[in-house]
Amino acid sequence: MLNFSKINIFIIYLLFFTIGIFSLLNFQDQDNKFLKKKINLGLDLQGGSYLLLEINSKSLIEEKIQSKVIPIKKLLKDNGIKFNNFIITEKSLSFNLDDIDKFELIFNSKKDNIVNPYIEKYRSFELDFKKLNNSKVEISFSKFGMLTINNSALKQSIEIVRRRIDDVGTKEPTILQRGEKRILVELPGLKDPERIKSLLGKTAQLNFRLVTDNKEFGTEELISDNGEKLNISKRIIMSGENLIDAQPSIQNQSNSPTVSFTLDRLGAQKFGRATTDNVGKRLAIVLDGEIISAPNINEPITSGNGMISGNFSFQEATDLALLLRSGALPTPLIVVEERTVGPDLGEDSIKSGVTSLIVGFILVILFMLYKYRIFGLIANTALIANLLMLIGILTILEATLTLPGIAGIILTVGMAVDANVLIFERIREELKTEKSIIHAFDSGYTRAKITVLDANITTLIAAVILFAFGSGPVKGFAITLGIGIITTLFTAYFLARHLTSLVVLNNKNKEIKI
Repeated sequence: MLNFSKINIFIIYLLFFTIGIFSLLNFQDQDNKFLKKKINLGLDLQGGSYLLLEINSKSLIEEKIQSKVIPIKKLLKDNGIKFNNFIITEKSLSFNLDDIDKFELIFNSKKDNIVNPYIEKYRSFELDFKKLNNSKVEISFSKFGMLTINNSALKQSIEIVRRRIDDVGTKEPTILQRGEKRILVELPGLKDPERIKSLLGKTAQLNFRLVTDNKEFGTEELISDNGEKLNISKRIIMSGENLIDAQPSIQNQSNSPTVSFTLDRLGAQKFGRATTDNVGKRLAIVLDGEIISAPNINEPITSGNGMISGNFSFQEATDLALLLRSGALPTPLIVVEERTVGPDLGEDSIKSGVTSLIVGFILVILFMLYKYRIFGLIANTALIANLLMLIGILTILEATLTLPGIAGIILTVGMAVDANVLIFERIREELKTEKSIIHAFDSGYTRAKITVLDANITTLIAAVILFAFGSGPVKGFAITLGIGIITTLFTAYFLARHLTSLVVLNNKNKEIKI
């Protein structure tokens, strides 16, 4: 255990210095960065904004229940059941039937799915069936159906929220699911969350509709960006789903901000056909029920590229392009809770955490020097190397350090010393029975290995479980603790052991006390 080949020594110190150098990147001058890697501070350390959002699935449920009308009508026609008076509400649809018992049998049937593929889709695990009277039924979503809708909307919303926040350039945001309908957003370093709230508060449902008085498809009155009231056709020519890119730009002639967009192949075909057939008419660009622009169609636009102009600033154009790129939210998001953590709290947290780390570190160093003399100095050297490697790995990963993460580093200090204490106490026992000093130290390291591994592996398992099932600060604690255990084993059984071997082999003919 005390013998090291030259290649082993080279690998040990190469690994230590390579990782240790990364820890120094955190002290670089901001203007002269050698490598742009550092540990990021979490919300509790540098301050920032905390938002708790909730999806409002009311409109989505109404939309989903409307989508069931055509398939249910087809089901009724295919089975020869006469119906009338379809009424759609926010959560259900009702209609009259001439044979309600036959429909109930079909609706709840689990057989003949090949003959009638609609039966399986409309079994009661997704929808609930309720008789209102002898000829009228009501269809609504079951608890399972509602849960499915909410889960799907929540997952999609989280992904779109992540895209929007990433496009803003916020560093190391935390975006997590909370319960069945809520999303937690933590934005370290962001002191003014108003822009983020504005971006997240818009569903970004974009569509293109003609300005018309034709009542064939129905119209609605909306107000344009300049206050003009316009009758807009309810018929959607094209939706935001066909957009593949949107970027802010400056119009050359008027020097005003605009948003240039690019359509996919299907969108280009729809847009080209609509602009070709309606030259001279006005096209309303509607975002979340509001007209942001209503330009004239001067010529057919068949290239798949277009431009949105309006009375907005370049910042507003940038945000609009971001919203269009990231896609539409399936439901509106409501801010349930909002907190802004000031920098003073972060500074106090850092000072408290660093102070406790320094005090604990000094006390451990003094104890090890008093208890083990020269070998205590070796243990302390390994401890410093351990911290450098731990910080270096966190820097490589560009991890976010939180207050619980600092607690994990402090615990690592204790774990690192514990490994050396177990080894040195075992060596003491061996020195009592062994005449050869080299053999005593060799046996001490060998026989203490199982105990050290058991102690650290069980702690590592706990850290892995905390990381897998925990969230936020708990994950931060688990990461620093887990990495700290790995660096502890490396420094104790490679670095400290090599330094110990140098002392023992150079004093093999002398009496060594530990």
